[in-house]
Amino acid sequence: MSERNPPRVGFVSLGCPKNLVDSERILTQLRAEGYALSDSYAGADLVIVNTCGFIDAAVDESLETIGEALNDNGRVIVTGCLGAREAEVRAAHPDVLGITGPHAYEAVMGLVHQTLPPAAEGFSGLLPAAGVKLTPRHYAYLKIAEGCDQKCSFCIIPSLRGPQRSRPLDAILGEAESLVQSGVRELLVVAQDSADYGRDLKHRPAFWQGRPLRSRIQDLAAALGELGVWVRLHYIYPHQSVDELVPLMAAGRLLPYLDLPLQHADREILRAMRRPAAAERMLERIAGWRAQCPDLTLRSTFIVGFPGETEAQFEALLAFLRAARLDRVGAFAYSPVQGAAANALPGALPEELKQERLERFMAVQSEISAERLAARIGRREIVLADEVHADYWIGRSAGDAPEIDGVVVVDGAWELDPGDFVEVEITGSDAHDLFARVSDEAEA
Repeated sequence: MSERNPPRVGFVSLGCPKNLVDSERILTQLRAEGYALSDSYAGADLVIVNTCGFIDAAVDESLETIGEALNDNGRVIVTGCLGAREAEVRAAHPDVLGITGPHAYEAVMGLVHQTLPPAAEGFSGLLPAAGVKLTPRHYAYLKIAEGCDQKCSFCIIPSLRGPQRSRPLDAILGEAESLVQSGVRELLVVAQDSADYGRDLKHRPAFWQGRPLRSRIQDLAAALGELGVWVRLHYIYPHQSVDELVPLMAAGRLLPYLDLPLQHADREILRAMRRPAAAERMLERIAGWRAQCPDLTLRSTFIVGFPGETEAQFEALLAFLRAARLDRVGAFAYSPVQGAAANALPGALPEELKQERLERFMAVQSEISAERLAARIGRREIVLADEVHADYWIGRSAGDAPEIDGVVVVDGAWELDPGDFVEVEITGSDAHDLFARVSDEAEA
């Protein structure tokens, strides 16, 4: 390949933001070594598919995508969570060139080199300091750890990604600083269990800007809050450390936003899930957090139709939902995942019943969400612009994470760019989104 015609790689990234960060790292290395990126299978010399294997639907999507890449290109490397189940991938697609598990950057590049040698000269000098990003320029995911030490019975992430391995604190802060310098206005902190950051490091101290900081989520979050951008915490398992994060939110150091995957509220179901089993205590903690930080947005995810879930236990979950009045909620009907311990539990529910409970659950939450959003009408809030159109623009408030939460739709033609912060007045709402106009002060 000549320098004018470098080898071209197609890339498909599936799954969660943590997988997206892995994709960004691989793409950055590809560009550094002189590979060009193709936006089509036909225009690529090789295709990499970064897969998800968390639930059956994700496995099906991954296998289907691999098949499409093989049909349209023929030269495919598979990586990611489903890659940890190599036999399953090979059974469906024996012609793939190579397979690696998740966050196996060097192994992926090794397979690429075997199949498609790099150009004579790389492009490392032309790359932005923050590397290749798959998100818009104004926000980025910041992964602080790999793997997970939790033993949830419905989940196989520890077997796919291994035990937790926290990144060095100074490396995380260095990456964050580089992202901010490159124009990022919002950092979204992700890990399988962000609240447990640093435990595997025994919370050893690291130095940042001449001062020692302990390798724990509280110190890391406080330091990130000094960078002058929005900092949003995701995947916060409800450890006690959360209680020390809320004061940082109340003080404006972090966005007042907590993403807590609670999964259920009934004590026996939580025990079967191998999750913390104290719904009453969780309601007390939520009340305490909101007392400290009235603007706090709480997001969570739940599973309905878990094996053995009775109607009374499902009603207990709905009662918790009504009492907690969470702002943003995602829910899933239980689906058995190959290799999960929960598969052996008795009392599997019919699919129709699981779907019926999911609909009832989301109907309750939709009412709660609509009420909580309607209470914000008349308020002035700072919004981060994401998309600018001819006669309106779309942004997000402090309570809205990209792609999973709602948006703020603002009427009018305005000269602004994605990444601009604008003060708006909330004028309307529905069950998920807010509507607004630019406030008088902002117009002036």
